[in-house]
Amino acid sequence: MFIDFLQNAFLPSAILLFFYMLVWFFVALLKKRNDVADIAWGLGFVLLAVFTYLYYSQKEILNTIVTLLVLVWGLRLSTHIYLRNRGKDEDPRYKKWRYDWGKWFYLRSFLQVFMLQGFLLLLIVSPVLYINYFGSEFGVFAYLGIFIWFFGFVFESVGDRQLKDFLSKGENKGKIMQSGLWKYTRHPNYFGEALMWWGIWILSLGLSGAIYLIFSPLLITCLLRFVSGVPLAERFFAGNKEFEEYKNKTNAMFPWFLKNN
Repeated sequence: MFIDFLQNAFLPSAILLFFYMLVWFFVALLKKRNDVADIAWGLGFVLLAVFTYLYYSQKEILNTIVTLLVLVWGLRLSTHIYLRNRGKDEDPRYKKWRYDWGKWFYLRSFLQVFMLQGFLLLLIVSPVLYINYFGSEFGVFAYLGIFIWFFGFVFESVGDRQLKDFLSKGENKGKIMQSGLWKYTRHPNYFGEALMWWGIWILSLGLSGAIYLIFSPLLITCLLRFVSGVPLAERFFAGNKEFEEYKNKTNAMFPWFLKNN
């Protein structure tokens, strides 16, 4: 069953994703900004979800729901990032790599920014491909997974909106957001995103063998908490006294009450 999935759905999706990320690599070269990879990220999930839904699925209710969930999440995330970056210079994280990598910039951009992100994307989206390939009955795991997904989606969306409203006010320039959801976690958007993928994995558990796809939510959670999410986002606040105080009393990702120091 699992081998059949790898050969007939996972591999074609990998090939499609390779060419998709290759196109975005050339877009980055033309625009001279690698942060377009962040826009490509959400849309890549949408591409594979829609591809497997149209090509493999029987258009049953669970196939349709999981594809719509990915569609809503991916389009919202990519649109949010596009609007956030529009009219601004390249994201500081990518700009730093542009200088640090020197003569190896193009090769490392291709491999580390676009191909690596494509590979990680493929692993994370695996439960969606699995559901669309095999189909699944709408049972207790589906209800639980959808509930968790919606909770995560609302958490991420509200967190992003609160931060956008905070930064839009001139009096908050240079200040650290510490209200709303940001009072209980330094990164409500990352928590929400991880939770959505836990929801989708749980949703897939009605299928035999889907339990082995737990690497999907584990991977996105670890990436957001320890690699490309929290560490990179907070690197630029090093030495900021207000942020250090905020950091000492507020959890990095998992929401919790303020710590007493």
